[in-house]
This record gives sequence, structure tokens and C-alpha cells, in this order.
Amino acid sequence: MSSGPLYRDPWAKREAWRKSPIFSNKAMFRNLFPGFGWAVGAFTAYVIYDDFIAKKSGGHH
Repeated sequence: MSSGPLYRDPWAKREAWRKSPIFSNKAMFRNLFPGFGWAVGAFTAYVIYDDFIAKKSGGHH
């Protein structure tokens, strides 16, 4: 006896990829803007550096 599922419909095996968690709505939304979280973090770090640290060490023009 095989360990895999028994497919009675000949096309069910070929359509099984649609039920994969990779193609769920949550996964699609999460991958909509790749790198957006890193970009927000980097921009926040830049603004904090520019507002607080760069003003103290920079001279006036």
C-alpha cells in the first residue's frame, strides 16, 4: 500500500498545487512588497541619525 493519498480523480493530482500554503492569500499579501519592512527600518534609523546625532556633530554654515 502506498503512503501517499489515493487520488480517484485523474486531474486531482495535477490540481493539488493550488491548495499549497505557498499560494494562500496571506502568503501572497506578505510577498506583495518584498523588503518593505527593511526599508522602513533603514529609513527610521536614518531619520533618527540625521535629527539627533548629525546635528550635534555638524557645524553651522
